Parts: sequence; C-alpha cells; structure tokens
Amino acid sequence: MKKRVCTIGGGTGNFVVLSGLKKYDIQLSAIVAMADNGGSSGILRDELGVLPAGDVRQCIVALSDSSRLMRDLMSYRFEKGGLQGHSFGNIFLSSLEKVSGSFERAIEELGLILNMKGKVIPVTTCKTHLEMILKGGEVLKGEEEIYLSNKIDRGYEKIFLTPHPKPNPRVAQEIMNADVVVLGPGGLYTSLISSLLVDGVADALQKTKATKVFVVNLMNKKGQTTHFTTSDYINEIEKYTGKDVFDVILVNNEVPDEELMKVYSKEGDLVVNDLHDTKALVVEQKLIGKSGEPQKGDLMNRNLIRHDMDKLAVEIMKIVEHGKITNISDEKSGEKDGRYSICHQ
Repeated sequence: MKKRVCTIGGGTGNFVVLSGLKKYDIQLSAIVAMADNGGSSGILRDELGVLPAGDVRQCIVALSDSSRLMRDLMSYRFEKGGLQGHSFGNIFLSSLEKVSGSFERAIEELGLILNMKGKVIPVTTCKTHLEMILKGGEVLKGEEEIYLSNKIDRGYEKIFLTPHPKPNPRVAQEIMNADVVVLGPGGLYTSLISSLLVDGVADALQKTKATKVFVVNLMNKKGQTTHFTTSDYINEIEKYTGKDVFDVILVNNEVPDEELMKVYSKEGDLVVNDLHDTKALVVEQKLIGKSGEPQKGDLMNRNLIRHDMDKLAVEIMKIVEHGKITNISDEKSGEKDGRYSICHQ
C-alpha cells in the first residue's frame, strides 16, 4: 500500500512541497488555507462572490501530470488591460465554481483536466476572512492587510477567522489517515496559523498517529517575524496546535548568495536555528533553491528565496519511507554530529 502524505499550508509553500513529492510513488493530499483576500484571488472574491482560488490553483498545478504548456497556462498572469494581475487559472477555477455551484466540484473538474495526481482539499468551503487585533487595539482586516503589515512583531492580542467557518469534514479524515503530515513552509500568520484556526485541524494533529513534520521558513518578514529563530516559529505555531505536536523539524542551514541577501535585507533576515535540546528531531540541511523571478503582472510582492523542491522532498521521503529518524551521536563525546539515521518502525 502506498504511503500517504498530507501537507497543510498556503499556495507557494504547498506548491514547493508538492512539486517535489509528486515525483515519488506515494498518495498525496494538500489541505489548503482559504482566507486569501489579496491580489487576483481577492478581486475575484469581491466581484464574483467566489472562494479564493489562488492557493488551491497552485496546488492543483503542482500535482498536475499534464503538459508543461497547460501548467504554464494555469499560472499565466495577464500583464495589461482589464485583466492585469489576474491569473488565468484563478479565473478558470472561479468560473468552474460559478457554473458547477460548488468549489470542491470545480477543483475536481480542473484536476481532471490537468491530470492531477493527488487530492487538493480546502480547509473550509465557507467564506471567511482573517483578522488580527494588534496590541494597542488596531485591527488588521483581511489576509492582505496582515501580509502587508509591519507592526505585528510589536505584539498582537488575537488572530481569528470571521465569520468563524465550519471545517471541511474531509480535512480531519486526511490528517488522521496520513502516514506523514507536513506543515509549512509558508506565511506564518496568513497560511499556517489561518489553517490551524479552523476547528478540528489542531485536534486532528494532536490525535493522528502520523509522523508530523514542520518545515521552517527560510526567511523572516520584517515587521512580522523580525529576527525570529526556529524556536520562535515553533512557539508561535504551538499556541494553536498544542505543545510537542511535531516529531521532526526541518531547518535550512545554508546561507543565500551575498548579493541576494543584500537585496533582501530590506524585506527580512535569514531564519537562524536555535533548537538543540528538544523532544522533536531537528534536521538541518542545505535546502535553498534557485532564486525565483518576479512574475509579470503579479499584484503581490512575493519572497523569491525559496526552498529547493527536490532537496526538501528527499528529506521528507526519508521519513516517509523508513519512519522516524534519530540523530547520530558521536561515540566519544555523546554529542550529535549533524547527521541522522533511519529508525524502522
């Protein structure tokens, strides 16, 4: 029986993980955040009354076994005119939702067109928005305001979904049936925590027998996670999942090109690992991929320092194929030497 891997997060992070894992003979399912109200997705939500298509569309494309041309078509953004900034795939998926009357039916139909190898599951099919109350009382309304804010690292009182949505019943089932669950990488508040705020997700993560993996972001976002270390990410996530939920934490230990870091110094800094004595196994590897290029017509300013999909997939597949992994200790000193071995379950 094929091993089952379930990912949780937003569009770009899920896209990278799924694109790498798709090459292996496993059953894949992607649980996707559904509070996006920025860029093309936000405009279509406002004008058509549809659910946000962008993150879901990226996951479908990642799992597609169709031609390169069809995948490029679904990711194509119009550069000018009345459709400037819109992704063709977002428009197509939203049109399918309107015609079929169901967002999940639209996902199914687009998946058939693109020969999707796996399942893409919205964390909720209710229309909901992410809001955050900062210390001092300022309210950030919508994922876009939260994504663009430079005040979050001063502290916030509460983050929540409004109206509070009903969970997609398929989500808890996928988490419970998985062999491995992967959370991240992705926007800490907008992709990861927004998914965990939906009822049943955190509870399923606590109860599942799956090996739970957290992929730490490569870069911090200035004004939101300024100078965050790995432990800061874990502590923030575990406010919503409960303590000690993760079995394995994957952390990058590679430094990007100096020129690229100079460019990104205005946006944020590199996440530094400070986890050493934890219940979870911390795996450090070189995980940085080639720097991306801004997509013409994109209405959002996106981080172009991203994980290497193949390197990330290799590390996840070590866990999928052999079970949990443990650090190798130096026989003389008893200290971990940075390598790790597979423990068959």
